[in-house]
Amino acid sequence: MHTPSALKAKQRELRDGFPENLGLRVHRSISWLMRAEHAGDDPDVQFVLLWVGFNACYSENDRLPAREKQVFDGYFKKILKFDKDDVVADAIWSRFSGPIRILLDNKYVFQPYWNRLHSVDDSWKSSFDAVKRLTNIALKHGDTHTILSILFDRLYVLRNQLVHGGATWNSQLNRDQMRDGCAILTFLLPCFIDIMMEHPHESWGEPCYPVVKD
Repeated sequence: MHTPSALKAKQRELRDGFPENLGLRVHRSISWLMRAEHAGDDPDVQFVLLWVGFNACYSENDRLPAREKQVFDGYFKKILKFDKDDVVADAIWSRFSGPIRILLDNKYVFQPYWNRLHSVDDSWKSSFDAVKRLTNIALKHGDTHTILSILFDRLYVLRNQLVHGGATWNSQLNRDQMRDGCAILTFLLPCFIDIMMEHPHESWGEPCYPVVKD
């Protein structure tokens, strides 16, 4: 695993060869990763800091919520294409296989479950079962991309619960999800950053709120 300080040292060594957009993404992401390292025993704060760092890696100027899954999908395809050492795949299938299976089977981080509060039917159950079938097929065939996308769809719900005030700080109701989410992001985010730095000529997209000089 790459430590934040090691990533920062690598960034300083390579940044002169980075395109402006990549340089800004990496600089911002590492800054939040380093701050998350000092969140202590506060997983709620740590998760938010890690997610901001992840946002710096993947998010684009077009931030329509409906496009979020598409952006995830494209970003993960690039990451896995360049993950020649299978570091991300190994994390999915070995290192965090247990916590990931639990998260994917947890209805409380499945957005349609919450959407049911504004509906008269329980159609979320069929959606949940459909995703479980898709997950089982992906598990059977070793489809890292599908598992990664579904995993981050669940983590995105956890993120929304925090930043939209839908959870109590240090709540006992979501400790398992928060603990596992932090562990997964703490490991994967440095991997994502390192892969991006190793492939500076790939188009990683224009970041949100680029630096402007009027």
